[in-house]
Amino acid sequence: MEFRIPVGNWIDGFFDWVEDTFSWLFEALRQLFIWMFDAVDWIFATPGPIIIVIVIAALGVLARGWKFGAGAAIGLLFILSVNQWENAIDSLALVVVAALLAVAISIPLGIWAARNDVVSAILKPIMDFLQTLPAFVYLIPALALFRIGVAPGIFATLVFALAPGVRLTELGIRGVDKEVVEAGQAFGASPRRILRQIQIPLAMPSIMAGINQIIMLSLSMVVIAGLVGAGGLGGDVAQAISALNVGLGFEAGLSVVVLAILLDRFTASFGQRMGLYARWSKRRDDKRAADEQAQLDAAHETVGGRRATGASAA
Repeated sequence: MEFRIPVGNWIDGFFDWVEDTFSWLFEALRQLFIWMFDAVDWIFATPGPIIIVIVIAALGVLARGWKFGAGAAIGLLFILSVNQWENAIDSLALVVVAALLAVAISIPLGIWAARNDVVSAILKPIMDFLQTLPAFVYLIPALALFRIGVAPGIFATLVFALAPGVRLTELGIRGVDKEVVEAGQAFGASPRRILRQIQIPLAMPSIMAGINQIIMLSLSMVVIAGLVGAGGLGGDVAQAISALNVGLGFEAGLSVVVLAILLDRFTASFGQRMGLYARWSKRRDDKRAADEQAQLDAAHETVGGRRATGASAA
């Protein structure tokens, strides 16, 4: 008789217990995911395609110049011309919801890990596990807990995209110059103020790189999420695979590429602006600290001069 460890049976039993015990929680999360998706989808779908194209093109001009703005308009018009606009809006809404939730979870976890070595030691193997687990495997617990539809797609995308945000946030906070932190401590700043005014601004380029990775991983997972009924461009890709429809698959795939380029360039531009603001803020704080120190030195010299004058008069 061949020996076999029943790992699958243990996992099945665990998920059955989780589903029976916390069904109320997962139903509440399912409704929350659906509500957030519908809200974001309504925001992008209501103005109409042409208005969205104009707004995105204008933002592209402001962010990276007229060439990027024109390219953004051409890419969005291509999506509209191949009749993939509604699917693209659905996919964009799913990416936005999943990425926002992933950022809201990963950045606090990364900050916590950067400030606590025990938390960092616990989170590292978990993040390694999440990054090495095949993407399709995420769909299995998502379907078991949230049933078919957009909710399992958001959950699977959220978990899949979580790790880089945690890692790069921790790396950015730990990479802040210790002398700068010690200078803040010397001026009597509390740990929370040091985190808010020194560490986070200086670590912002790394944090923004993590956010960029979250968005890119979310968009890559959207196509796979189409297999669980999440719809959007992923639904058309899944349909093209099942029907061997090469044309439909390329139309949906190229639409995903357009969204990926736009999201990547916009987040990269925002990250550069945040990095410039962080450096300007640091120079401003350094100048303010130097001015305060100069004022203290001047006050000490004035007091010392008065004391010397009084002593000579006596």
